[in-house]
Order: sequence, then C-alpha cells, then structure tokens
Amino acid sequence: MKRSSAEIVREYGPFPGVERVAGVTYDGQQVWIAAGDKLAAIDPGSGKTLRSIEVAAHAGTAFDGEHLFQIAEDRIQKIDPNTGRVLATIPAPGGGGDSGLAWAEGTLWVGQYRERKIHQIDPETGAILRTIESNRFVTGVTWVDGELWHGSWENDQSDLTRIDPRTGAALERLEMPPGLAVSGLESDGKDQFFCGGGSSGKVRAVRRPKRGAAAGQVR
Repeated sequence: MKRSSAEIVREYGPFPGVERVAGVTYDGQQVWIAAGDKLAAIDPGSGKTLRSIEVAAHAGTAFDGEHLFQIAEDRIQKIDPNTGRVLATIPAPGGGGDSGLAWAEGTLWVGQYRERKIHQIDPETGAILRTIESNRFVTGVTWVDGELWHGSWENDQSDLTRIDPRTGAALERLEMPPGLAVSGLESDGKDQFFCGGGSSGKVRAVRRPKRGAAAGQVR
C-alpha cells in the first residue's frame, strides 16, 4: 500500500454559527456542510457562507445532481436544495451508527463508523445492495473516477484511504497531520478532496494524487 502525507491546499472556516462539521458534499459550485441543525452552502472561491437550510444534519451528506441527501440520526433525508423541503426519508443502514454518505452510479454509499463498513444502498428504499469492509473506522465516503475513498478518524489520527471496491483492501493512504480530524469527505471531481474537520468547525481541501490512468469503473 502506498502511503504519503496529505497535502492540505486550503482551509475554510470556522463559519458563523457552525460548531462542528459532520458531512460534506459538492454540487459543482458550492460546498455543502452538515452542521447539526442545518446545511450550509460555502463558496469554495471566497470561503463565505452563501445560504443555509434548517434541517437535521448529523452526519454524511451527498448530492445526486439535483437533490441533497442527508443523514439525520437513523434515517437519510432527500432534500430539495432550492426550497429546503424534505421530499422523502429512508432508513439508514447503520440504524444511527452511520457516518459518511456519497452518490455514485444511481445509488447511495453509506459509511458505518465503528463497524468499518461501507454499504451501497437503494436510494428509494434504503435496501442494502452490497457491503464493503474496510480495516479502518469509516467517516466520509466519496467516489471519483472509479476510485472509492473514505476518511478515517481514530484516536488522534485521521487519513484518507483509497480502497479496492471489490475486496475492501487498502490501496493508498494520505495521512493527515496529528490532531486534524476528517469527519466528512467529498471529491470535487477533479484534483482535490473537501474534508470536514469535525469539532474544529473547518473544511480542508486536500490535493488528490495524480493517476497515470483511470482506476476503472464501479463494478
């Protein structure tokens, strides 16, 4: 497995009224952060808060190109980002022990923190389609160019790990400086990750390692 130090290229926050960043997602223009009792949209250029939606937001966040998905306790809410309305709710697979959330190829991918698992679920019903096991505590989850990455946060150490989506084997690890938590994870679809900073109330942009070729597609 390849190991290297995470290259932090920018820090955002802390943000007004945000004590903790749980989930993070990116809609192509704004970075959305889950802050307990609201979702806040951040401009990645200026770092300023653009708007917020009053909704329970306790863990992972995802965007499917049209809607936001947000873990709230033991459920996942589908939210209209324009109106803030909760359109639908499905059970979360971890029953309250859920962490990260990502959207890829028409399904949701949900991290289970202490169980060290990532579940692929049906976004309409919440049914588990398959489960990938990691050897690390799982926080944020993201897919980019066929690569599956997840955040880890154990004791005082956090990192970003690329795992084999078939076996769960760790392929690459980016180690964060000691004391810097990774509570949520999202790719910008290009060359960087957005990482939630837990109780620091910050979001950190980390450079994504360059690849000689695409790592293949979701199977």
